[in-house]
Amino acid sequence: MHVPLSWHHARMPLLLMDLDNTLLPRDAAFRAWAQDFLAEHALPVEDLDWVATLDGSGYVPRATVLGAMRRRYGLDASLDSLLAHYRRGINAHIHCPASHVAALRAARSSGWTLCIVSNGGTLPQLDKIRRTGLAALVDAWVISEEARCAKPDPQIFQIAAHRCGVPTTGDWSAEAWMVGDHAPADIAGATVSGLHSVWLHHGRPWPELGYRPTLCASDLPEAVAMVLSASPSAADARPVPPARTRFATPLLPPPHVPPSYTGQPHMAQSHMPQPHMPQPLRGRPPVYRPASAGAA
Repeated sequence: MHVPLSWHHARMPLLLMDLDNTLLPRDAAFRAWAQDFLAEHALPVEDLDWVATLDGSGYVPRATVLGAMRRRYGLDASLDSLLAHYRRGINAHIHCPASHVAALRAARSSGWTLCIVSNGGTLPQLDKIRRTGLAALVDAWVISEEARCAKPDPQIFQIAAHRCGVPTTGDWSAEAWMVGDHAPADIAGATVSGLHSVWLHHGRPWPELGYRPTLCASDLPEAVAMVLSASPSAADARPVPPARTRFATPLLPPPHVPPSYTGQPHMAQSHMPQPHMPQPLRGRPPVYRPASAGAA
């Protein structure tokens, strides 16, 4: 699709966001599905925490999770049928909170271009985006399976910028931010790509030694507010277009299924465990170098 010429002559602030447990409360939807599953099969309701722990916020392969449940409860259903039940159930329970919708609209009204960058399978992730109304609130999305690369690979962030009409030449990342909850994918990916980042801590201490986020927030609305306050207003940089969602189909040919995740200016002075969290960086994040760089 044609991109207006004027967009190429002004810096286009770009806000990249993770999908699960960032834009959408994925873990809450999983617990709702698991509760339904236990009730439907007359299984102990007190096992809900066991199932949620096994799930690992979606980062444990589905075959591992469902296989363990199948063995524990002696289920006759095949893994394929359990997976189909899971896909239908979790997506039926997922929603985009009103506060998240308001935050996205605030970012767009301030002139930001919005893009979802998600690791996972194309069909289930796209179903979430459309089912929850996110498709009308963002400019584009990239899903690792169809893009044939996954966070933290810098290529997936470059694809996201390209799909939003942002040329990845020069210092294109100077006004680009990544918001996400998963340090190894979202924050490491932002760091190696030269992007600013906001980590959604969800009450957790920062887990990594070799890199850290630019800022930390408790949830998406707080993260968006931080980004808007930390960057110059984009409202004068370009006209604010309606949400375009121009790339609902892949730029690349249909790929084989790759390995993928199955899948405040200061830190917020809230319940975040402060002693374990590094101080937020000032300005542009440095190029990432592993903590062990130079060691024998």
